[in-house]
Amino acid sequence: MSEFKRVEELNIMKVIAETLNRCNDMTMMLQSVLEELLELTKLETGWVFLVNQPGDYVLAAHHGLPPALSWGKYQPMCSGDCYCLSRYRNGKLDRPVNIIECKRLNDAIQNSWGDTNGITHHATIPLGDGEDSFGVLNVASPSKENFSEEELTLLQSLGYQIGTAIRRTRLYQEEQKRAENYEKLNELVGILGAANDLEELRDLFCAKGGDIFQWSSIGFHIKEWTGDPPPFAFAHQTEAEVREEGSLAVVPITRQQEVLGVVWISPAKGEVFRVREQEIFQALARHLSLVYESIILQEKRQELLLHEERKRLARDLHDSVNQKLFSLSLTAKGAKGMVTKYDPSLGELMDEMWLMSQKSLKEMRSLIWQLRPVGLEEGVLSAMKKYGEHLGLALQFDVERLPDWSRTMEETFWRIGQEAMNNIAKHAGTNVAAIQFYETEKGVGMIVTDAGAGVEEPNGRSRQTLGLTSMKERAELLGGTFSFQSERGKGTKVSIFLPYRNE
Repeated sequence: MSEFKRVEELNIMKVIAETLNRCNDMTMMLQSVLEELLELTKLETGWVFLVNQPGDYVLAAHHGLPPALSWGKYQPMCSGDCYCLSRYRNGKLDRPVNIIECKRLNDAIQNSWGDTNGITHHATIPLGDGEDSFGVLNVASPSKENFSEEELTLLQSLGYQIGTAIRRTRLYQEEQKRAENYEKLNELVGILGAANDLEELRDLFCAKGGDIFQWSSIGFHIKEWTGDPPPFAFAHQTEAEVREEGSLAVVPITRQQEVLGVVWISPAKGEVFRVREQEIFQALARHLSLVYESIILQEKRQELLLHEERKRLARDLHDSVNQKLFSLSLTAKGAKGMVTKYDPSLGELMDEMWLMSQKSLKEMRSLIWQLRPVGLEEGVLSAMKKYGEHLGLALQFDVERLPDWSRTMEETFWRIGQEAMNNIAKHAGTNVAAIQFYETEKGVGMIVTDAGAGVEEPNGRSRQTLGLTSMKERAELLGGTFSFQSERGKGTKVSIFLPYRNE
């Protein structure tokens, strides 16, 4: 090679390097460098195919394509297969080659797509940086059927330069995309933080997540909710991942390494999730889990505040209304002795007043018990026993072993048991009742029975009182079941089952 030729090639590589360094936009960079390369090498036509996945390629840049290859918005270049791409995908294109027969040019001639401007052959150069391959560069000129070894060597060096620039540009674009995604995630997390419960969290995520990230579809499922589970198993899914060649992202909601729910997301129409986006989904999973934890803690805080308010109300009732009723009872009893000697009828009124005050005092004490269950801190069995004694009931307990229940389950059993015992004391006509607790792998059940009068109506439909509705709602609030069976003269049976679930 002459010294002049060598200097010319070095100058070409220098100019191409400068062109590649001027822009971080992939499309603009490839188009600019292609035009510069053709001008410096005195070639007339060129095009670049970028290959993203096997069978998936794009016409990333082109210049001087003849009418036979540019009709219909370059349709011949944007579909179908050819020898250069086939060889690239098979891993056999490791250096520039002369393509003697180009399938696209042959198809253009056979189908009379238009003038090829005398182009019959082209050279194909792989674009890579030594580690990865990104696509191919094709160059041609009219009536040029062969590229010399010197020309191919130069084109190989240029292909390496372009490949290195493609990697740099992609890394830059990925960093830009990463920064944009974190900005979007920060916006979404700020919105989700306003959720007061799980349903609101779901609604906000599905509505705002799609708007911010332009996701095409979103699914949201929490184990505690009833209904069908998602269309795939997720019990052991503790890390966010991209599935099915980027068509689905699965984001678990966890608490202390236990999966409590899952979100599955489909990308925007025409796009796919990349493995590199795994990081943003991992961050999303952590934020969703934190919001979930915050909601659960807030619900517990509300429960504690309600509990404290009940205790305060119980104290106020005891210190004011209860004491006044007690004073009224004493006053009525003392007044009876004073007025009877003057008018016996006044004595009878004092008796009625005393009886009413005693009844009101008993009901007030029961209400205070319900607001502040004295003895529940010692366990629900102890509380029920004391409450039964307060109502004058003889309770028979059937418990093989104390179930491993949560605080909310214990509170629910206690409240339902209170209502059941109140009904027995008021309506059953008996002071004997039985309470059974049993445990299964799925949860804990309670059965309250009596052999009293029963409360069934003649038409066979049980009366739906406020008390029964309250018991049913309390059980269903924890995902449990409630049943009420009663028959006139044969007693009543109340059954509750509460499933185990995470607090």
